Amino acid sequence: MPEPQSILVRGVNWLGDAVMTTPALQRLRQARPEARLTLLAPEKLAGLWRGQSFLDEVLTFAPSETLWQVARRLREKRFGTAVAFPNSLRVALELWLARVPQRVGMAPPGRGMFLTRIVSPRPGALAMRKRSAGEVRRLVAVGLPPPAIPATAHHVHHYLLLTAAMGASSEPLAPRLEVSWEQLEEVRQKFGLTTGNGPWVGLNPGAEYGPAKRWPAEHFIETALVLGRQISCRWVLFGGLGDREVAEKIARALPSAPGREPLNLAGKTSLRELAAALQVCSLVITNDTGPMHLAAAVGAPVVAIFGSTAPELTGPHLSPRAQVVRQPAPCSPCFLRECPIDLRCLRGLPPQTVVEAALRYWTEKV
Repeated sequence: MPEPQSILVRGVNWLGDAVMTTPALQRLRQARPEARLTLLAPEKLAGLWRGQSFLDEVLTFAPSETLWQVARRLREKRFGTAVAFPNSLRVALELWLARVPQRVGMAPPGRGMFLTRIVSPRPGALAMRKRSAGEVRRLVAVGLPPPAIPATAHHVHHYLLLTAAMGASSEPLAPRLEVSWEQLEEVRQKFGLTTGNGPWVGLNPGAEYGPAKRWPAEHFIETALVLGRQISCRWVLFGGLGDREVAEKIARALPSAPGREPLNLAGKTSLRELAAALQVCSLVITNDTGPMHLAAAVGAPVVAIFGSTAPELTGPHLSPRAQVVRQPAPCSPCFLRECPIDLRCLRGLPPQTVVEAALRYWTEKV
């Protein structure tokens, strides 16, 4: 028989989105303290979830596993209730084939029959529709500012609405992830991120989504040079395997006194190590990407640079130590991977604006 107090949450597939689900998971834990709460997540995100106090168990699946294989494993666990965070048909099928009696989710066309409780989209929800190149050019020619986006449109509210259907509060929280003291010490020793030669300021110049989310490397360099003349710090570069080249370019351009060389960790950290290394930082300057969300969730002060996307939808929502900087453009947000014109939303954002945002953390003791 299914265990009525055993709840499965089918998690999302990308780092930034995963961090934005943490308020809903925390609210669900508060509402159902007696339940066994299990999260199913992609294997690549396992390090993000293990050790989080609001979860009792983390299950993972590999990219090579079929729908049937995942469902068979879930069926053996005999969950009483499941909530589907992603809106895909495959996820609804997984839960149906796993024979979970109560299946909660939203129902885009084609998947309502596989759910037992359908949650209506929240008021003010907005889709991240990509603009066409022609639309971008028309908006630039007209020059009108883009319409305002309501605060209720943020993606955090999507996940809160789903767990609210299970009795949890829908009141938003800042995303939060826990890093243990042991994790911090391990990362400090492994990579030389000791406090005696800091404070450390992180630079995250990449963005897996595409060039339309990447502030130019030259702007990162100028920001670091100007900021370094005003505060005493050391630089650490973050990113994935694909960001090693741009991170190395920036590192080479920064001052490199003996014992105070920039530290390039791009492509060298696991997800758990990245979370701990970001928490070590006294400040992180970053593009809109997964590590931006992770840095804010572990409590690091963050200056988040936005270009083709909308912070009203996917910014570091409610994080008290995060600032968003952006250059207004009539075509933004376009949600495109590559800009069809001149990338004015990012190239037009001057380094001095980012420097001023960074300095506020020192002058205001944020």
